[in-house]
Parts: sequence; structure tokens; C-alpha cells
Amino acid sequence: MQLTKVKTRTFQFPTAFTILFAITLLAIGLTWIVPAGSYSKLSYDASQSTLLVEDPHGTISSVPATQEALSELNINIAIDQFVNGTIKKPIAIPDTYEQLAQSPKGLSDIAIAMVEGTIEGADIIVFILILGGMIGVINKTGAFNAGLVTLSEKTKGREFLFVAIVCVVMALGGTSCGLEEEAVAFYPILVPIFLTLGFDSIVCVGAIFLAASIGTAFSTINPFSVVIASNAAGISFTEGIGVRTFGLVVGIITVIGYLYWYCKKIKADPSFSYTYEDREAFRERFLKGKDLTEKVPFTLRRKVILGLFTIAFPMMIWGVSTQGWWFGQMAASFLTIAIIIIFISGLREKEAVEAFTQGASELVAVSLIIGMARGVNIILEQGMVSDTILAWASELVSGMHGSVFAVSQMFIFFLLGLVVPSSSGLAVLSMPIMAPLADTVMIPRDIVVSAYNWGQYAMLFLAPTGLVLVTLQMLDIPFNKWVKFVLPIVIFLLGFGSLLLVAQVMML
Repeated sequence: MQLTKVKTRTFQFPTAFTILFAITLLAIGLTWIVPAGSYSKLSYDASQSTLLVEDPHGTISSVPATQEALSELNINIAIDQFVNGTIKKPIAIPDTYEQLAQSPKGLSDIAIAMVEGTIEGADIIVFILILGGMIGVINKTGAFNAGLVTLSEKTKGREFLFVAIVCVVMALGGTSCGLEEEAVAFYPILVPIFLTLGFDSIVCVGAIFLAASIGTAFSTINPFSVVIASNAAGISFTEGIGVRTFGLVVGIITVIGYLYWYCKKIKADPSFSYTYEDREAFRERFLKGKDLTEKVPFTLRRKVILGLFTIAFPMMIWGVSTQGWWFGQMAASFLTIAIIIIFISGLREKEAVEAFTQGASELVAVSLIIGMARGVNIILEQGMVSDTILAWASELVSGMHGSVFAVSQMFIFFLLGLVVPSSSGLAVLSMPIMAPLADTVMIPRDIVVSAYNWGQYAMLFLAPTGLVLVTLQMLDIPFNKWVKFVLPIVIFLLGFGSLLLVAQVMML
């Protein structure tokens, strides 16, 4: 008698889409369980040069745009921060929280929130699709292949130096201008280089996303994080900058040291790689079957094409940090360079168009992830859950001893980072509420700003509602593999952050 072999299925961790769908269901559940509520919100109307106050019931009233009016509202922020546009989003007014009638969401809201989230994220989605199109055209010209072959010949024996340099550059970009969402533009150019040097997908995301995020966690002059949080707390962003700079240096060294340990392990034994079973598919996706042992002519035309591609990135950083660019302007600059490359590529019109559309199509899944993630936030906002959680958190830490208060604040911001995964959004929502609590325990408000930085960004290494799933989808890395890799850095950031907070309180 012949026995039939039974096939056993191996467990596969859910994809980013399934994870976000499950989180969307959880968010809907919270709108039924967590009491609905809201703070009154304050914003500036530039057309009328007045401040607008919207109470929890939606009634809007205007008050003069003066420092006295802000003082009456218990808001210790310079009026100039509203007038000059530094604070653009509505901020929560202290002591105005009010519980409202429950506003639960249902299963029918899932698709609506996803569509609304996609519309809300249209600017970054267009940016990503144009980036993919430009990559497709450059791949078609053979410029990437020629450049990678040349690079592989010149970096033998010094491979990790490139990883360390990328880490430092990305961390400096994070601490100075919040280089995080923009980091998606670096994967198509840097990932093939990392693979050429013998590293895996985890090293790619570690050197780019992890390093940029550790830089943002220890923000020094980042206008989208520490500057707007300090303004909302009523202090100058220079307060506490020394401690944050020290933390930045330690953070960069820690990330580089961690990546060095990991790279050394996979160089000695490739099977140590956390994504070892996916290595061939990953290499095929980003190297597209390129034979790096085959000499490819690095012609003048190909050098010019790669030069134009490379110029796009410092131009992007310059625009964001000095010209007020956002994704619309960045997408336009990348599209302009893509058009120039098409004209000098020597490709026929049909070849160029097909290469562009093929490259863009490969990033459609990444774009959909952005819409789904923002859909989760929309459900929580419409269910009026976020303000309730903030009100509970402020009551929890009120009146604690200075050191306990500071560390507790950091862990509260860690949890709030899951609910509000936007650094600027959490700053304007929470700082007017949390910063004054520092006065009651007699510690400087910049300690609360530091707690916000370190707590929120420790969560953003993990939060599926943030950029993590976008990044992992772009590199096709399972979420559980990323958690295994990044968890030591999360523990480091929370532990080291706690030590710095306690040290600051003890030195008062």
C-alpha cells in the first residue's frame, strides 16, 4: 500500500496589508470602548488676522490675535508663532477637555477611511510613483548596472565604511530637517549598492530608516519635531539642545555599532541574516538579474545620468530645509530630472514611457499602504478617541515627583505615538497640555520636549500606523523580522532616554 505524503503548511507572517486591516478593526473597536471627547482647539486665521477657538461641540468664535488673548486661554506661546505660520495646525487649549456623545465607527467605515486616507496622502503617493518611474528609466539605460559594477570593484575590503557613512548622513538629516518620509527616495539608489557590497535587506533599512529615525529622535534643530514642540510648549528650541546633541552622538555610535555587529555576523555566516530565506527574491527585485561580475561600460552618458539622479537628493534636502518644499515640490523636481534623463538617454519614446510606467507600477503597493495607514488615524480622529487618551495621560502624570514625572511622560508619549504617529501633529496636540504640567513639579519644560522626542520615536520604530510598514513594503521585509532586528534599539532609546531625563532632573 502506498502512503500519501501530507503537505504541511508553514506559517507565514501576515503582510503589511493584513496587519493594517487588523489595526483598522482595532481602531473601530476603540471608538466603541473609549469615551469620546475633545479639547477646544485654537488656530490662526490669516485672512482675518484673528485667532479662532473651536469648542468641543464645533462652535467657532474669534478672539484678538494678541499675547493677552493667549494668556487668558492659558497658552504660553508667543503670538508670533501663529502669525508667521510656524504653528499651522490647531492646538489643544488646556483645561477645556469635555466628554461628548459616543461616536462609534462601523465596518462600513473601513473602506471609506482607506479611500480618504489615500486622498489625504496623495502628495507623498505621487512623489513615490514619480520616483519609481525615474528609477525604471535609469534601469533601462543600464546606468545603474554600470555604476554598481564599478563600485563593487573599488570597495572590496572596505564595505562597512559605506554603511557607516550612510548612517551618519541619514542621522544628520534626521536631526536637522526630519529626514524620514523623504528617506523612501534613497532606497532605490542605495539598496542595490548595499547588495553589491554583500549585505542583506535588513542592513539596507537599518542604515537608511533606522539611522534617520535615531537622528530624528535626538532632534536638535528639526523644524517638524523639536522646534514645533518647543514652540507649542512656550520655550525656545535651544533649551535642552546640549543634552539632545550628546544623545545624538551616542545614538549614532550605537546604531553604527549595532549594524557593524550584524554585518560581521552575516559576512561570517550568511544564514545568520534575519531575512536569509528571502535573499534571492530580494536580490532579483533590486538587482534585476544583473551580473556584477560582467564588465559593463561606464560610458559618459551613463555617468551623466547617474550624476543627474544623484543631484536630485541634495536638491530635495535643500528644498525641504531652506525653501519650505514638501512632497508636491519634491515630486516636481524629480519629474523634471526624469524628463531630462529621458531626453539624453538615447531610448526610443515607447521604451522610455514603458520603463517609466513599469517603474512606477512596482511602487503601487507602497502607495496603498500609505492610504491604509492614514485611514486608521482618520477613524480615531472621527471617533474622537485621541483627545480622551491625551486627557487620561495628563491626569495620570500630574503631581508626580520630578524624575518619575519625566520618565512617565516619555512612556506616555511612547503610547501616544501609536495613536498620533505624526511628530508635528502630536506636538501641537499634546504640548499645550503636557508642558504646563512640568511647572507643577518644578522642572523645565524642555525636559517634557525631550520626553516627547524620545518616547514618540521609540514607538515610531514599531508603529504600523507610521512609516514602518511603508518602508518594509518597499523592501518586502516581513514585519516580525523587522521587530526582531529593531527591538534592541527601541530598548536602548527608552533606557538611555530615561537616564538622560533623570540626570537632567537630578542636576537642577
